[in-house]
Amino acid sequence: LAGADRADGGVVTLGGRDIVIDRPADALRNRVALSAEDRGAEGLIGELSVRENIVLALQALRGWAHPLAKAEREDLVERHIEHFGITPADPATPAGQLSGGNQQKVLLARWLAIRPRVLILDEPTRGVDIRAKVDIQAHIAQLALEGVAVVFISSAFDELVRVSDRIVVLKDREKIGELSNGPGVTVDTIVELIAAPRDDEDEDAFPLPELPFPPGPPTRPPAH
Repeated sequence: LAGADRADGGVVTLGGRDIVIDRPADALRNRVALSAEDRGAEGLIGELSVRENIVLALQALRGWAHPLAKAEREDLVERHIEHFGITPADPATPAGQLSGGNQQKVLLARWLAIRPRVLILDEPTRGVDIRAKVDIQAHIAQLALEGVAVVFISSAFDELVRVSDRIVVLKDREKIGELSNGPGVTVDTIVELIAAPRDDEDEDAFPLPELPFPPGPPTRPPAH
């Protein structure tokens, strides 16, 4: 969906029309954002300031030949720092010096700056403290209420039950199960969905090897 991996097949439909996403630039142009699981290696640039990290995606979308005006940049950064409660609130702080929770908030601010239509979050609350986790989940829920399509990827099943409208289980790049969230859905429900046999996984999927000849009765060893 974000162009990081090439799709095996299928069609992406967004806003009622089919779109082609072959690379991350295509996703960005269609305002499909991905916050990767490893925020240190694939998301946040620790050597850059909070300010530079927040405006990075918007500047890439506008084009590097058309830098953001200083007033627009500062207004955007200040609004997002306040909105997410990023601390310390100094936009000149190197992003790598922030706590894990605040680093994740900087990444969310980066993608909100482009007004995403689809936001893919891969383990967005992993490695953050409880307070930051609650804050991040609240912001994500608000985005969904505002009409952003949020794909929330998590290995914490209790978190999926708490924040999701629909839960999809993937294995080997294929969907193997899906359910609508509701009062009766629990962690056990998700475990059962994962453990349920697939249509193509029956007892004939792994047949026993045929013996070269019919087995006969056991024989006694020769007497000495």
